[in-house]
Amino acid sequence: MIQSNNLGALQHPLGTGFNAHSTASDVIRGIDLTGKIAIVTGGNAGIGLETTKTLAAAGATVIVPSRDVQKARRNLEIVKNVEIEAMDFMDPASIDTFAKKFLGGRRPLHLLINNAGIMWVPLRKDQRGIESQLSTNYVGHFQLTTRLWPALKRAGGARVVNVSSLGHHMGTIDFDDPNFEHRHYDSLLAYGQSKTANNLFALELDNRTKKYMVRAYSVHPGSIAGTELAREAPVELFQKMGLLDENGKLREEVLSSLKTIPQGAATTVWAATSPLLDKIGGVYCEDGDIAELLSPDPAVQTKARLHQSGVMPYSLDENSARRLWTLTEKMAGIEFILEDGIPG
Repeated sequence: MIQSNNLGALQHPLGTGFNAHSTASDVIRGIDLTGKIAIVTGGNAGIGLETTKTLAAAGATVIVPSRDVQKARRNLEIVKNVEIEAMDFMDPASIDTFAKKFLGGRRPLHLLINNAGIMWVPLRKDQRGIESQLSTNYVGHFQLTTRLWPALKRAGGARVVNVSSLGHHMGTIDFDDPNFEHRHYDSLLAYGQSKTANNLFALELDNRTKKYMVRAYSVHPGSIAGTELAREAPVELFQKMGLLDENGKLREEVLSSLKTIPQGAATTVWAATSPLLDKIGGVYCEDGDIAELLSPDPAVQTKARLHQSGVMPYSLDENSARRLWTLTEKMAGIEFILEDGIPG
C-alpha cells in the first residue's frame, strides 16, 4: 500500500545535499527531459521563467499559458522548445479554452507546474465571486488540473507541482467565509489561506491519482529577490511586517536572506524531476528536499522554525483536504472526473 502524507507522515528530509543556495541548474544536473511535455503557469516571469528555461534546456517542450501573451513572447524570445498560449486565471472560461486546445492535440502531459501567483493585493474577486488570491493561487489551478487530467493520465507517469509558500503559516482555510464576505479583508491572511489550500490540494490530489502514476507536491521556493509579487504592495504592509528600516529601506538582514531567482526555482524543478520522489507524493518541499514537519507542541524541538521554515500540520490534514476539494468543486462549478462516470 502506498502511504499517504496525512498530517505529515512522510515529511522527513531525504538528505539530498541541496540547500537554500542550490540553483535550478544544480538540481536538474544529469536529468534528461527529452520527449517530455510540461506546462508552467506564470512561466514568463520570475521563478516561473527560470523554471521554464531550466526544463526546456533539459529537453522538455514547455507550454506557457499567459495573461499577457506579448510580454511572454518578449521574455521567452530566445528560449527554445517553448510554446505560448493565452490564459487568465481571473477568467474561468479562458482556463477551459486553453485546456481544450491542449487536449485537442492528444499529447500527454508529464509535468504540470502550477506556479502562477499573486500577493499583497487589495480585495478583488473573480467572475465567480472568489477572492483573487484564492482564485489565482489555488482555485484556477484546481480547475486547470481538473481539465488537464486526461493528458496527465495519458502520460503513464506524471507530476503536478503546486508552488506554495512559507506564507501558509499565516492562514488556515476559513470554510465558512473563504471569500471575505463577512469578515475584514487582510491581504496577508488571504495569501496564507491560498497557500494552505495549495498544500491541501497537493495532498488530496496525490491520494486520488497515485494509482494512475500521477504524483503531486507542494513547494516553498523561498523569499526571492527580483520577482513581481510585490508590485501592488503598499509600503505600510512592509512596515507592518518589520521588513523596512527607519529610512524605509529593506533591512540588511532581510536582504541577506533573500534567494536569487535561480535559487528560488530550484525546489520546483527538484520536485518535478528528482528520481528520489518516484515513490513519494503529497509532500511539501523546500530548499531542494522534503521539508520538516513543525510540531503543534511547543515543547517539541525541531530544526524548522515557525515563520522561517517547515510545514504546518494543519496544511496536510486529509479531512481538511477532502473538505476543501468538495468546497472548491462547488465554488468553481466543476467536478474532477478520474474515469468516465467515476468522480475524483
